Amino acid sequence: MTVLLLGLVLFLGIHSVRVVAEDWRQRRIDAMGLNGWKGAYSLVSAVGLALIVWGYGLARAEPVVLWVPPKGMAHAASLLTLVAFVLLAAAYVPRNRIKSKLRHPMVLGVKVWALAHLLSNGTLADVLLFGSFLLWAVLSFKAARRRDEEALVSGWPAHSTTPNTLTAVGIGVVAWAVFAFWAHGVLIGVRPFGG
Repeated sequence: MTVLLLGLVLFLGIHSVRVVAEDWRQRRIDAMGLNGWKGAYSLVSAVGLALIVWGYGLARAEPVVLWVPPKGMAHAASLLTLVAFVLLAAAYVPRNRIKSKLRHPMVLGVKVWALAHLLSNGTLADVLLFGSFLLWAVLSFKAARRRDEEALVSGWPAHSTTPNTLTAVGIGVVAWAVFAFWAHGVLIGVRPFGG
């Protein structure tokens, strides 16, 4: 668990700077330059992510079972993960109403993804991994909304379009299907739909 915990501290720590230390972040950008900050941020993120993947793999080899979720939770997780993929796509498709309305669909997608996996997994490693991401997403969303209020961000921009919204939904659904029916099994070793 040590490797997993270290990865979570690095990855979520660097991603929490805007949540807990916005002024410190700006001072680092001023001192290092924007590209220097982005480079350091990316390096810490990559190391943290690598440690999370490695640590989670180690923990799955010797699981500490806290509870056994009911079978139906896997179905709920699949549905919630579909929503998470649509939210993730909405973060990148320009001028879509999902992003215009929710403002921070990526963070909400992480929140839904983490909740889905907490519902359907009951090991200590799962609770640490997905619980940490859920907590981060809740705090990050709250901080982002506070920044929006300070900047007086409101409403759907007039340039949000239905075709762009449908594109975001379509990309999210296709990405979810590829991941659920193929990539999840190949990369994680668990096939959500059996087989």
